[in-house]
Amino acid sequence: MTTFSESAATALQLITTMDAELLTIVGRSLAVSATACALACSLGLVLGAWLGVARFAGRGAVLALLNTYLAVPSVVVGLVVYLLLSRSGPLGFLGWLFSFKAMVLAQAVLVLPVVTALTRQAVEDAQNLHGEQLQSLGARPLVRSLLLAWDERYALLTVLIASFGRAISEVGAVMIVGGNIDGFTRVMTTAIALETSKGDLPLALGLGLILLAVVLLLNALIAGLRRWREARVGGTTPAAALAVSA
Repeated sequence: MTTFSESAATALQLITTMDAELLTIVGRSLAVSATACALACSLGLVLGAWLGVARFAGRGAVLALLNTYLAVPSVVVGLVVYLLLSRSGPLGFLGWLFSFKAMVLAQAVLVLPVVTALTRQAVEDAQNLHGEQLQSLGARPLVRSLLLAWDERYALLTVLIASFGRAISEVGAVMIVGGNIDGFTRVMTTAIALETSKGDLPLALGLGLILLAVVLLLNALIAGLRRWREARVGGTTPAAALAVSA
């Protein structure tokens, strides 16, 4: 067999036998990304929904800055978080550097602009279609934004999936603030990078296959929810259904 086929066979063996090291890394990766997404989404969904409805001086500049943050490299985010958490930084007293909490913070900062921007776009589209009706009923911007966000909740599930995919596939920021410490801060992406550089392809391939499986599972879940939604509302979007019922 070739080196690749041998490595692939060994990687499958690690997965099927549920290798302890592999499971530990996978579990830590899922925990870090899930926690970061929960924090980022709790703020980003509300902020994005409000930006989709609110009109104020300087809104264009805020949206331009938000869209700029979408293109910020993850290593830059990692560097900023590192400086904040370093001993001489403003948050150095927390002692979070090279820890689980530091990786969660870095991923949350990285994901927050994604959640906010995508939520803002979804809610603003709904606002353009049905916002005037809610406004005529006396709904203020904050209430209107929350109602429209709830109306677009199935579309926002895609935002949650996108944010989780962004977080779990990130390597630069968690490498900087986590240090890739074996048994403490090593996650799937950093382990893949390290094991590949060491030439340990079986573990790297095994982690890569699991990472792909996680993404595939999430996409399958979204597809299933979309089909369920279409079957339930008869092909009518929730926003349109709200307008009809009103």
